[in-house]
Amino acid sequence: MKPHPSSAGLEAAFLENRDKLLRFLRARGAGDAAEDIVQEVWLKIAASRPGPVASPLSYLFRTADLLMIDRFRAARQAGLRDRDWSDANGGDPPGVSADPAPDRRIGAAQEAASVLSVLDRLGARTSTIFRRHRIDGIPQKAIAAEMGISLSTVEGDLRVAYRALSEWKERSR
Repeated sequence: MKPHPSSAGLEAAFLENRDKLLRFLRARGAGDAAEDIVQEVWLKIAASRPGPVASPLSYLFRTADLLMIDRFRAARQAGLRDRDWSDANGGDPPGVSADPAPDRRIGAAQEAASVLSVLDRLGARTSTIFRRHRIDGIPQKAIAAEMGISLSTVEGDLRVAYRALSEWKERSR
């Protein structure tokens, strides 16, 4: 099937100016969605049968801009809808608390103490490395530099900690 002459012209203009469309959308605030919007532009022109287009590049930019605005509005509406639903249905039902039951709180505290005990038995360095990496979110390289040890030592100590916690978890079941 032969493409319609005007859509073929738009498709050629699109292919020639795809990078310009991406830069335009990113400059307008589309961010990571720019690629998706450009793909939507392609699908739109491939499926449509517009009449003669005097300025294909302007048409493409306008189409991309309108699609981006539609996405922004849809995201904003979804956020408002979610907020309104949360406001209407939020909060705890009367007589029900979001706080955990006392027995669950005690159980969690006991489990945390048991995990800390497992880590402490591994030695100060391994325990510190595990806490800095998993709890404080410090990258392994930074921990190695901070403690004056090699990256492979940090990795090895983390493996030891993970293995010990995995074994503890299996025993606790």
